[in-house]
Amino acid sequence: MSLAFDRDAIRSFRFVDCGFDAGSGIARLVYAFDEGPELVETVTIPGAPFVLDDARVAAVQRATRLLHLIAGVSYYKAAVPEIIRVDGYAIDGGTAALLEDIYLHGLGEFAYRNGLDLRGRIRFPATVASLLPPAGEEPAPEVPLVGGARRADEGSTPAAPAAGLREHALVAIGGGKDSLVSIEALRDAGVAQTVSWIGGSQLIRACAERTGLPTLNIQRQLAPQLFEYNRQGAYNGHIPVTAINSAILALAALVLDADQVVFSNERSASYGSLIEGSGEVNHQWSKGWAFEQAFGDHLQRFVAADLRYYSLLRPLSELAVARQFARIDRYDAHFSSCNRNFHLLGERPVNRWCGVCPKCHFVFLALAPFMPKPRLVAIFGRNLLDDASQVPGYDALIEYRDHKPFECVGEARESRAALAALAARPEWREDAIVQRFAREIAPQLDGTGLDVAQLLDVDGEHRIPATLWEQLRARFAA
Repeated sequence: MSLAFDRDAIRSFRFVDCGFDAGSGIARLVYAFDEGPELVETVTIPGAPFVLDDARVAAVQRATRLLHLIAGVSYYKAAVPEIIRVDGYAIDGGTAALLEDIYLHGLGEFAYRNGLDLRGRIRFPATVASLLPPAGEEPAPEVPLVGGARRADEGSTPAAPAAGLREHALVAIGGGKDSLVSIEALRDAGVAQTVSWIGGSQLIRACAERTGLPTLNIQRQLAPQLFEYNRQGAYNGHIPVTAINSAILALAALVLDADQVVFSNERSASYGSLIEGSGEVNHQWSKGWAFEQAFGDHLQRFVAADLRYYSLLRPLSELAVARQFARIDRYDAHFSSCNRNFHLLGERPVNRWCGVCPKCHFVFLALAPFMPKPRLVAIFGRNLLDDASQVPGYDALIEYRDHKPFECVGEARESRAALAALAARPEWREDAIVQRFAREIAPQLDGTGLDVAQLLDVDGEHRIPATLWEQLRARFAA
């Protein structure tokens, strides 16, 4: 039966209720527009039934509510109403501020493409002063994050109680080069880990199984009405999916008794596309440092003091990650960073690389300075840098007469530096894209910022535990 949906007539978006059932491993997240039908999403963590002690039961409830609030962005965007209601529980000012940031910045590309201005429109109702630990529980002691970094409990908000979690990492894998660099670095550092992903991608599964490590495949089932709403004219577009996946893995970590959730977002993710008249719009905002810092701090303050969230690659540029990956050859026939292979309604796994999308363009270019040409061409099945039809795509990557693509690609200076390096190498300099860069574009640049070596420095803020970072610093710098 068709459901009538008029986005312009909708006045409110409601967070109706949520809960996690340890017996089935299913989190149930319920939403609604106005007084309309309930939209029910489920997230299923395999391995049920789960036996949780009181501390973890309380932490799981807090994590489920946080997931409920963050995952709601998938539905809110359908109409972006001015009124947001949280019916099933109360939220405090800090939580409201975090959510407003996630929705505003995470929907930046969505708003730009739909001609919307969301500034000042997204307001979460803070109805309590602070979300303190449950009655009878004492706040946890101070928990340092990283050497020299500010502490998770800095400020006036009490830290959440510790959940007594074991030392174990849930490591997010997306099937691309970045997560594989993290997985191998953690393996060499002796960190116990489970390779984890959300959804039914067979490409990711094959890559995860190739690691030889324990795996965790979580299922997320969106409310089916959303797809009908889209057909009836709902607003649609990019959402901060990394924020949602982060909240899912935080819940899974508590259920499965793991004290770390590890992503593989590099420092380049913090920089967006500069759009004339709109400013910076970051397609991958929830992969950036601002989100990582805010979300990680929030977990330790409000969910569980001993649950760490960090990106292992935050101090690295995309080129530095590519250099690390080039040293590993066991995944050449398994990994894929091509976004055209990953779709909400199903993947296209016939070829691991489409060869024409911005991710294919960038990954090929980023690996080229660090990998023998025959190996790289064999991975992709062709030489993307010797195809003149790819000129517009590479122009966008270097921000030449176009803005950076709305994709998870590196900074323009990284692409320019990589092309400059290839222009000096006999095996690459005659290829069409490289030759054109050297002939037409490089002379317009002043030469600064074109040195790949300068972009390989390992620096910047991060949330990596201090003892682990001391083990990895030399590895990543070499």
